[in-house]
Amino acid sequence: MGSSRVWSREEIAHRILQGDILVVYDGRLLRIPQKWLDSHPGGALSILHFVGRDASDEILAYHAHHILKQFAPYVVGSVEKSPHGWQPFVPPVMTGWVRKIAPDGHLKWHNEAAVLPNKSISSEILLLPKDSSILSAHPARPSPDTLIPPPTALDLKTQAEHSAAYKQLHTRVVEAGLFQCRYITGYGPEVARYILLGGGSAFAYKHNWLMTSAVCLGLLWHQLVFTVHDLGHMGVTHNWAIDRFIGIVLADWIGGLSVGWWVDNHNVHHLVTNHPSHDPDIEHLPFLAISTAFFNSLWSSYYKRVMAFDRFAKFLVSLQHRLFYIVLSFGRFNLYVLSYGHLLRQAFDKPRARGGRWAWWMEVLGIVFFWCWFGPVLKGCGSWPKALAYLLVSHWVTSPLHVQIVLSHFSMSTDDLGPTESFPARQLRTTTDVVCPDALSFVHGGLHLQVTHHLFPRLPRHNLRAASVLVKEFARERGLTYAEFGFVRGNAEVLDVLKGVADQAKIMTMVVESEVKEAMGKKD
Repeated sequence: MGSSRVWSREEIAHRILQGDILVVYDGRLLRIPQKWLDSHPGGALSILHFVGRDASDEILAYHAHHILKQFAPYVVGSVEKSPHGWQPFVPPVMTGWVRKIAPDGHLKWHNEAAVLPNKSISSEILLLPKDSSILSAHPARPSPDTLIPPPTALDLKTQAEHSAAYKQLHTRVVEAGLFQCRYITGYGPEVARYILLGGGSAFAYKHNWLMTSAVCLGLLWHQLVFTVHDLGHMGVTHNWAIDRFIGIVLADWIGGLSVGWWVDNHNVHHLVTNHPSHDPDIEHLPFLAISTAFFNSLWSSYYKRVMAFDRFAKFLVSLQHRLFYIVLSFGRFNLYVLSYGHLLRQAFDKPRARGGRWAWWMEVLGIVFFWCWFGPVLKGCGSWPKALAYLLVSHWVTSPLHVQIVLSHFSMSTDDLGPTESFPARQLRTTTDVVCPDALSFVHGGLHLQVTHHLFPRLPRHNLRAASVLVKEFARERGLTYAEFGFVRGNAEVLDVLKGVADQAKIMTMVVESEVKEAMGKKD
């Protein structure tokens, strides 16, 4: 398969169905080896969601220029394109098909979920568990029909123009020097803040001002997360090994959370933002649901589980707008569960730590170290009620971080417009900024500018405000909406969405109860 070969759509579809991992990039066809898929630092799903699609914009957004040069060995030719670019296929993973190792040791197709039947003409693809009673038996492998996108109202020409304009925008951001990290003026104040909070927590603890110490420690964790976020995106030194090393020290050794889990989770969130079946950042059943689509008990392609909308979930969702802040106040405890579960799975995974085995071992040692110092801190409080209060206060103080995260997406669209939608159009449709004065941006870690961050995830966050000026100009020129809310209004928008879904859950429960009573009456 030489690099001069021109591949037809039929040939590409056939090879995808045979199990090849083929991605279109800048008019060329990349064949990703299984070995690289397993060890990809950004996780396997971030590639699988673009099989058969043009991932040029996503690849540009997520990889530094020197990394792009390393793609050459994977080029197997060019592709036949329509006058307006590549007509995308639907990646098999988005219709519930994945490749797994069979008992004979070979990779074979496995149907882990199936598409929710949609009677209306819609591009939306949602997944249900394959044993659902409304689903028919499935073949042993995906068919050519599973690769064909549903009808869409989107125009490929317009989306191609959005994509071309985004590449020009990317060039402008590069030429403006905004990918250059400001170590002194950017991270200098950050480090000073970390030292102040850490020192303040230790000083207060020594003088038995336990709640003051807990608040300072919580604020330290809250602030450190923003730098860990930058490091996970390789937005500090732009060197994977260095950024990951620093990230592990801050996240695992000081914060007790896995940066490896966060990167694996967060990259998928960025690439399939607000998709009910695929974005782990909006999959919070039984506690929260931001779309009635979750009422179908969807399958999560990330968590590999059914998000059951059972009686317990219905009850909690019907009250979610009232429980919202209470649920988020315990967000950090959920992060422990997700972090340690990820590291445990990696222990039995052949590639172990994607990007380097040393990173996995360093994370495990970091988690042990964290509990070796935080455990004695709790024990040193003198009594279990004081220790419990210290634990809860230090963790509750970090909850504004979780509020900020959901403000950026919960009030935005959760519709799936299909693989035809361009990268910039999708990010602008599903993401919003939180407006705040520049002097208070450190409270949000600079990440209140989520629209720009989603378009340029590797951009150092101290440069996001300058870049957002260019992004707003881009949005105006392309006729796209750049959403932004103040903090208060943003909270109100999210609560409105939660209440709307909660009301629908209540109505559903009432209808079911009415039908049961009616059936019982007829039986009597």
